[in-house]
Amino acid sequence: MEKPADLIKDAFEQKTWHEIHTTDSWRVFKIISELVEGFEKLARIGPCVSIFGSARTQANNKFYILAEDIAYKLTQKGYGVITGGGPGIMEAANKGAKRGKGKSVGINIDLPFEQHPNPYIDSDKLITFDHFFVRKVMFMKYAQGFIVLPGGFGTFDELFEAITLIQTRKIGKFPIILVGRKYWSGLIEWIKEEMLAEEHNIAPENLDIFTLVDTSDEAVDYIVKFYSRYLLARTSDLDFSHPIHLS
Repeated sequence: MEKPADLIKDAFEQKTWHEIHTTDSWRVFKIISELVEGFEKLARIGPCVSIFGSARTQANNKFYILAEDIAYKLTQKGYGVITGGGPGIMEAANKGAKRGKGKSVGINIDLPFEQHPNPYIDSDKLITFDHFFVRKVMFMKYAQGFIVLPGGFGTFDELFEAITLIQTRKIGKFPIILVGRKYWSGLIEWIKEEMLAEEHNIAPENLDIFTLVDTSDEAVDYIVKFYSRYLLARTSDLDFSHPIHLS
């Protein structure tokens, strides 16, 4: 792994056109190969829910136990589970999917720390990427919902990516469920008070993009109800631009 000083030095060095062309061309080929592998492995996995959360969460943590329970219950409703493939919440979700005999997908990222594939991923459904943005494409493209448990910067990155894509109508209005009201409440209050009321940086209806829950049953029921309502309608009548309010 390159040191920060080496990266800074490299950024300020003048490069020849040949060096730029060669380096960038190979990078493009690498990105294309990752996209192709991801599309080929995930195109036929069927309905799945992406579960995000911290890689640092220990097995005795209540959110680890909750993530495993959510994943298990999703498989009993016919859904597979997609995670980032690593330890912590990701491991818990893959473990629950495995226990429920459902599809257990791991979209791993090659990192110098924290990240290594967990043992509960189906052997034919593990993919390891070098590029974060390619990995996020797979999360968003092949998931029918997003369940987000407490996590760090990576979890927030994935959460706001999903919210932004729905807000800008680049993807359909899929469920985004935040698990753990106490953990998320401070962030949600800041969004309401500062982002919305004070600065008007979002629209009021943007708050309907996500919902908060505390239990595994609440999370799974929200997914089930969301799609039950869509499946009752004809495909041609669906309008993904407006949020669905569930009772």
